[in-house]
Amino acid sequence: MALGSLLPDLNLRPLVESLAEHAVTKPDAKAFTFVDYSSDRDGAKHTLTWGEVWRRSQATAAALRQIAEPGDRAALLLPQSLEYLISMCGAFASQIIAVPLFSPDLPGNADRLIRAYSDAEPAVIVTLSSALPYVEKFLDEHEVPRPRGIVLADEIDPALGEGWELPELSPDDLAYLQYTSGSTSSPAGVEITHGGFAANARQLWRSWDPPEIETCEAVTWLPLFHDMGLITALALPLVNGNHVILADPMSFLMRPIRWMRLLSECPNVYTAGPNFAYDYVAGQANDKSLAGLDLSGVNVCLNGAEPIRPSTLKAFNDAFAPAGLRPGVLRPAYGLAEATVFVSGSFVTNPDPTVPARLLGVDREALTQGRIVPFEGSEEDAEGDRVQYLVSCGAPQGQYVALVDPETGREQPDGTVGEIWVHGPNVGRGYWGNCERSAETFNAVIQDAQGIPAGGWMRTGDFGAVHDGELYVTGRIKDLIIVDGRNHYPQDIEVTAEEASPAIRPDYVAAFSIPGEETERLVVVAERNRRVPIAKLDLAEVERAVRTRVNQVHEMHIHEFVLIEPGSLSRTSSGKVARAATRTRYLEGGLVRTTDRLAR
Repeated sequence: MALGSLLPDLNLRPLVESLAEHAVTKPDAKAFTFVDYSSDRDGAKHTLTWGEVWRRSQATAAALRQIAEPGDRAALLLPQSLEYLISMCGAFASQIIAVPLFSPDLPGNADRLIRAYSDAEPAVIVTLSSALPYVEKFLDEHEVPRPRGIVLADEIDPALGEGWELPELSPDDLAYLQYTSGSTSSPAGVEITHGGFAANARQLWRSWDPPEIETCEAVTWLPLFHDMGLITALALPLVNGNHVILADPMSFLMRPIRWMRLLSECPNVYTAGPNFAYDYVAGQANDKSLAGLDLSGVNVCLNGAEPIRPSTLKAFNDAFAPAGLRPGVLRPAYGLAEATVFVSGSFVTNPDPTVPARLLGVDREALTQGRIVPFEGSEEDAEGDRVQYLVSCGAPQGQYVALVDPETGREQPDGTVGEIWVHGPNVGRGYWGNCERSAETFNAVIQDAQGIPAGGWMRTGDFGAVHDGELYVTGRIKDLIIVDGRNHYPQDIEVTAEEASPAIRPDYVAAFSIPGEETERLVVVAERNRRVPIAKLDLAEVERAVRTRVNQVHEMHIHEFVLIEPGSLSRTSSGKVARAATRTRYLEGGLVRTTDRLAR
């Protein structure tokens, strides 16, 4: 049975029109604040009002139209900044299609930038004067399309936009291309319309319905070139004119407790992040870092972008409960770029911030066979290897979610694992320049549909199941490991492996399969934990512990276990484990093995 329903009264009006209205109705109210930790350890704050944002957006629109025409693409190659948000708004106001990317000096993402930039074929680049040398070097050193011009966002004369009138926009007009992170394939530009951008923001507001919505603020450090970061920092504030406090991702990685301190300054606030971020900041909590923190005003900590771990929920809540964090504030959710971002969230089915997220213990063996069977054994067995705990991602709001057999196109009954399909006004209209892949992904048809649309479904490529009206995500189809006819989800094996030995760095394990003579073979690649001195490392013992534990829990034999050096596991630009890329490097002999270092 499909979850959710459409909202006939959902406002799809382009959000840039709301921006123009905020500039009239609340011109002096705070809009965007950037906290700069590069020049001040405590963070120097730079704030723009709604009136200033609109004036600078008008000027940006005029500057873009001096070079490009409506329908052309503008590549945003600039670092996290207020100018980034203004550049997006300026592109919206100019009818030029924005392509949110990043400055070429961002480490570890060169290949992704080349592919995404080349695919979009931008007519104009928007950057900052400080990043211009990196942009020029990028253009000189790579065979990529040359733009007709470059706009320096920090040098645009605000007077340039005087008299700029917002053109007539339709919800069906293309607003921007959201390039996927490329965890399983090359980056693809999802076509997001103005209506889809607006729909997803309003679906989110309706989903969690925070108290005193007019005074609600956002705190985020998420990269603006990612779907979750863009919606959190731009789409959501534009709906009602809420204030957003923005930081750079590197400032979080260097001192994660800064995130909590910014939240503590706000009496009514929401935030978002991937699962690893909540784990990371919880690990930094201690009496010193908690001193002075007041998190009682936090209403939503959206947790998404990768499989959500029950251990993360507990660690985060335990770490910050002394600072007033309520146990139900950490909200598991599910989404992807092809749906703008948000698909379902636990706040839809469990709106009480004092009630923790729902966990479902299921029979592990039944799950390998594609069935959700709630565990009903003893407490001792529940703590053993027979039980797998899944985290509820709640339900959708203003869109449909169906669980479908990917082979037959028929809905799966509740409690049966199927592919997650999505239908709603927030779904992208296709992949830029790829009609064949677009048709396969965005125009799926459900056979014998009952009470729901038959066509126009978006295939997510993710497995999941519905139980008691809530969605449980089990893993990606392309990552599924099938050994001896049983299905295994790599993230489950990865958790088992990292818990087997303190020598393995948490959250830095990749499990995947390679072809074998009779069945697929399991390979586990794990980063060495820096906290375990390499001089005291017993490689044979680490491997023995991992093999034994995986065999006990999953009844699987590891074909090869590879321990690699810290910082060498392939990850996507959003921080997720890139299993496909790790598999390729393994097969090509490109992994930085710890055994090689010890041999030198």
